[in-house]
Amino acid sequence: MATNTANVSVGKPKVGGAISYAATTVVLPTDAHTDLATGFKNLGYVSEDGVTNSNSPETESIKAWGGDVVANPQTGKDDTFQYTLIESLNSDVPKSIYGDANVIVGESGAITIKANSGELPEQAWIIDMILHGDKLKRTVIPKGQITEIGDIVYVDNEPIGYPLTISAHPDADGNTHYEYIE
Repeated sequence: MATNTANVSVGKPKVGGAISYAATTVVLPTDAHTDLATGFKNLGYVSEDGVTNSNSPETESIKAWGGDVVANPQTGKDDTFQYTLIESLNSDVPKSIYGDANVIVGESGAITIKANSGELPEQAWIIDMILHGDKLKRTVIPKGQITEIGDIVYVDNEPIGYPLTISAHPDADGNTHYEYIE
């Protein structure tokens, strides 16, 4: 196969917001272009650092007498996604982080957030991107759970951001996420 610069791309966010979430019971898309089912909430802008997917197997080296490595069995394979949500005034952002029951939106639009030690549920997560040549890429995480919330920094020259790590758990078919490119 010959090299082709048309196959080189960058991942730009979908216009209008690239990350959405919903309950794990919502119907998941199986392509990159179908509108998301009712129940998905768009989380708006992500910081300029974009999204990082870490999906590397963990292995253990087995050595023979004399020191040669003779096998590397896989001992695990975490699949995580990291990004920072920066629409701090979008009430769906804290709801995705702290849980719907812990975020109250008043009639005037005032937001009350209750931070506590309650375990966060698994949720379905969607990451939509636009690739070179207006191709679409959609990552679908059927069962993802927030496993880390980074430091939330309040300064006068940066947006308030919520740095998150989503751990993707296996679905009924054993898959942690799906990628669709069209």
